[in-house]
Amino acid sequence: MIRPFTGLSPRSFDRLVTAVQRESAAEPRTGRPWCLSLEDRILLVAAYWRANLTMRQLALLFGTSKAAADRIIDHNGPLLALPPRRRFARGTVLIVDGTLVPTRDHAVAEQSKNYRYSTNHQVVIDADTRLVVVVGRPLPGNRNDCKAWEESGAKSAVGRTTVIADGGYPGTGLIMRHRRTAAPRARKCPTGSGSTAHTSRSAHEWSTSLLE
Repeated sequence: MIRPFTGLSPRSFDRLVTAVQRESAAEPRTGRPWCLSLEDRILLVAAYWRANLTMRQLALLFGTSKAAADRIIDHNGPLLALPPRRRFARGTVLIVDGTLVPTRDHAVAEQSKNYRYSTNHQVVIDADTRLVVVVGRPLPGNRNDCKAWEESGAKSAVGRTTVIADGGYPGTGLIMRHRRTAAPRARKCPTGSGSTAHTSRSAHEWSTSLLE
């Protein structure tokens, strides 16, 4: 159950739990106790992020309520995120891509190319570790990636670090894969006796129809 929901091996998941436990040890314990263990809470958050499950699905899967699942994500989600980095090591290569997240709040969301109300999120990962290092501020889903790259704050967050992108980022200065454009097909001019005979025959038929 760990690998399908987290993409991690059991050993890596145990290390993640230990790191979160160490991070949250200094937090004051107030309010009601959690209905799930720390391991299950981390698994719930990972399943939410990886599989994009709804609160109803998470509640049924982990045997809790929708409200409890929502509280777990709000509380434990930030503990699983990497701390924001001000600088990247020399030689680091990053990869950026925009993703559309379905959003019910129409104050932020707009109809996008998937015909749903969504928000545009610019996600930057480390090319070596595949870890997410930057997530831009949510923007309306109809915003192009080339504009969202700067407006979301992702561009300023990475500074001058080398960034690779797909073809949706023209004019941004990012490294994009070269696209081979198909050469226009040259139209062949009709040549030869066959074409001449066809043209003469058509002209003869047209003139004959006028005389009739």
